[in-house]
Amino acid sequence: MTSVITGDVIKSRNISDQSIWIEQLKYALNMVSSDKSNYEIYRGDSFQYECRDPYNSFEHAVYIKACIKTIKGLDVRMSIGIGTKDYQGNSVSESNGEAFVYSGETLETLKKEKLNLKIKTGNFDLDEELNLYFKLALITMDNWTTNSAEIVKLSLEHPNMIQSELAEIIGISQDAVSKRQKRAHLDEILELDAMHRQKIAQL
Repeated sequence: MTSVITGDVIKSRNISDQSIWIEQLKYALNMVSSDKSNYEIYRGDSFQYECRDPYNSFEHAVYIKACIKTIKGLDVRMSIGIGTKDYQGNSVSESNGEAFVYSGETLETLKKEKLNLKIKTGNFDLDEELNLYFKLALITMDNWTTNSAEIVKLSLEHPNMIQSELAEIIGISQDAVSKRQKRAHLDEILELDAMHRQKIAQL
């Protein structure tokens, strides 16, 4: 079993210097996978990433979203597919299996549904439940400010750091870090990640 995240950057063409968001997307993908054969950026603002540990797929999607939303005016639309991998190609886009098909098909539905994150595992009840949770989480995540996105990004990069250490990195007070994490609803998103991991374990 593997997982595939397929996505595209929303409103990327509104940024005059395209290299800004491309470098940020590359940075995010490189952080979630040191193996560059696991991801590919194509058609300008689209990407595909094989997250070989499905348990991490939601956290990695949240991290990619946080990275992109540190750039004002941008967001990202992503679909997570979890299932089999039947063929290993030379690149992610050449590989195939349930996870790849689920992810690609689901991304096509997102624009129509005006949603920015959805999952498909082939288990209808599980998909329905997780997608309701994701829809609720997006009420917050879609409205992250650049400051909120930055604190989520740093918190996920340094999960063992306390607030005062994160404050030193950004150059703000510990109290400001605490407020930003609360505004971003980081605790609730981490709770959802823990639940996602439990649910995927049942597949």
